[in-house]
Amino acid sequence: MPTFVAPGIAVLGSEEAALFDALEGRFQDIADALGGRPVAGPALLPETDLARLDFFRNFPHLAQPVATLTDRSREELAQGEATTPSPEHPLVSTGCYLPTATCYGLLVSLQERSIETPEVITSIGRCFRNEDHYDGLRRLRAFHMREVLYVGSQEGVVDHLSRSTELVLGLADQLGIKVRKEGATDPFYLGDGSRSLLNQLDPVKFEFLSDDGTAIASVNRHRNFFGERLGISFAAESAYSGCLAFGVERWVHALLQVHGDARRALVAINESAA
Repeated sequence: MPTFVAPGIAVLGSEEAALFDALEGRFQDIADALGGRPVAGPALLPETDLARLDFFRNFPHLAQPVATLTDRSREELAQGEATTPSPEHPLVSTGCYLPTATCYGLLVSLQERSIETPEVITSIGRCFRNEDHYDGLRRLRAFHMREVLYVGSQEGVVDHLSRSTELVLGLADQLGIKVRKEGATDPFYLGDGSRSLLNQLDPVKFEFLSDDGTAIASVNRHRNFFGERLGISFAAESAYSGCLAFGVERWVHALLQVHGDARRALVAINESAA
């Protein structure tokens, strides 16, 4: 079973780690099927870019800033005068935040670009969220997210997410995980009356929920929001984008719920891939 070194911070045991790797292999297979070009996304995101994306307006509760120590705190620690940074000497902002989703860094990497052909990019990233509570592997402060991002035309987004949905449902069925697809609200479209109404009429986010209600994956249609905010153009217009996201630890949780232990769950993955 996982060891929790702090609330929401887990260390997977060897068997669970093997299950994690096997699942990641299946997610990469799906990324390949969708034409995803693999990249390694950034571990930090600039505050200025997040501000352009209304992140602090929509997700202030999740934000976790990265700071460094003041000179005085460093001196106190180096001289053994303190064992932790002194509250009398505030931390100094680095101007960066921990990512809450993998796609932010991928989208930021395309800013101010005009793309001639659609971009399909995939990456796994460690993500961080300051939640009001944590719950085993279902809700973590630090976790891994595999995403497959499409940037291009409006029609291309629809096709990407339709294929993504089929592949997620197919994988869940192969692994014995019963899932239901449900619409979810996206705060990016709740900021004003017109966007909120549009989201109700035409939902942009759908989650795949396992038996106990854990959202193990999602498909997200961003419309041209990121294209407009980041200056990404396609065919002389603001690019449309959408992504498929897997919460890897949440899939580990779902498999353990279905199969009882990591060994049987790993057998199920290997048999499904045969």
